[in-house]
Amino acid sequence: MTNRLLQLVIGLLPILMVLGNSMLIPILPSIEADLHLNSGWSGFILSSFTIPAAVVIPFVGLLSDRYGRKRLITVSLWVMILGSVLCVVSGEVSETVSLFMIGRGLQGVGAAGTTPLAMALIGDIYQGQERSRMLGSLEVFNGIGKVAAPLIGATLAILVHWNHAFWVFPVLCVLILIGLRKTIETKEGYHKADNKNLYSIFISKGRLLFPLYAIGGIGLFLLFGILFFLSYHIENTFHIDGFFKGFTFIFPLGAMTISSYWCGGSLKTDEEQGWTYMKCGLYMMLVPLGFLIFFSSLGFLMFFITVSFGGLGLMLPVINTFITGSVLEQERGLVVSIYGAVRFGGVALGPIAYSLWKHDVLQMYLITFAFSLLNLMLFMLLSNRKKGVFRPEIQ
Repeated sequence: MTNRLLQLVIGLLPILMVLGNSMLIPILPSIEADLHLNSGWSGFILSSFTIPAAVVIPFVGLLSDRYGRKRLITVSLWVMILGSVLCVVSGEVSETVSLFMIGRGLQGVGAAGTTPLAMALIGDIYQGQERSRMLGSLEVFNGIGKVAAPLIGATLAILVHWNHAFWVFPVLCVLILIGLRKTIETKEGYHKADNKNLYSIFISKGRLLFPLYAIGGIGLFLLFGILFFLSYHIENTFHIDGFFKGFTFIFPLGAMTISSYWCGGSLKTDEEQGWTYMKCGLYMMLVPLGFLIFFSSLGFLMFFITVSFGGLGLMLPVINTFITGSVLEQERGLVVSIYGAVRFGGVALGPIAYSLWKHDVLQMYLITFAFSLLNLMLFMLLSNRKKGVFRPEIQ
């Protein structure tokens, strides 16, 4: 029972981060109208969450190495609660744009201690096949959050005033805090990370870690960029909106979630098996995205991106496992958090880039294929690895 509760508690952390922006998309018009903002503010409302999170993530990881994962997660959740309350209050008083943006910024700072520290925490608690399974389940929760967040936002937009939708965050934070207290004991005398040792880790393993960071970041950049284009394309070309537009996202995101679940469950301690899964996932992305250059009708688009995102779901648990298992516990927070910052950067930049590229669809598909080809080339750079290089005791 405790193990299942711990899995749920850790799984809620990435859902909390996903809700931070995705839940707001359906209620942005209400926020803009009530705060007397023009539509150009939408990007600022979203980036006021993503930018602070991306900046703070590495610092939170480093502090978690020094003072413990549970302590930093707890602080992060209380910061998110404070930011959420400010967002709620901003809808009740006048002249509150600055208060609302401060609240969003604090939410982003709090979100920095969710997904990256969840990965580091799994690396600390679990070993071997169980670690791989838990990291795979983390991507499953991430996928569930991506599917559910817009639906939750749309439902709340109907039921309550926009500012009361922000109560979702404190409620989830409190549930996670209670779960952490019941499942994880705080370590006394937590080992303080040695900065010189951290430097030596990146010198000795940078040629392996940095390509893995890039592959994961590019994968999520393509994911969110293509989803942005799909949303724009089906609404403006086929005039599909509302529930049916949201329904189309279930297929690619569902494929990614299912493949992540399968990979996490079947990935064992055999390093070569992980490399095989990752190679298959890269080709599952490359080939369909290449076909989009020649076959781009809605049916082909849905089929090819569904296969492609299935490949991404196959890759992410492997990358998570390799990165979390590459270092000892006292250095894991920073190493994993840098990866989290790169992932979050990909999530934030994808929609921005595709909003610029969407006007020339052929060129956009060529660029998309080029990025997927770059990922394959990065993987080829990793093919000269030494056996067992991801064991932390081998420095």
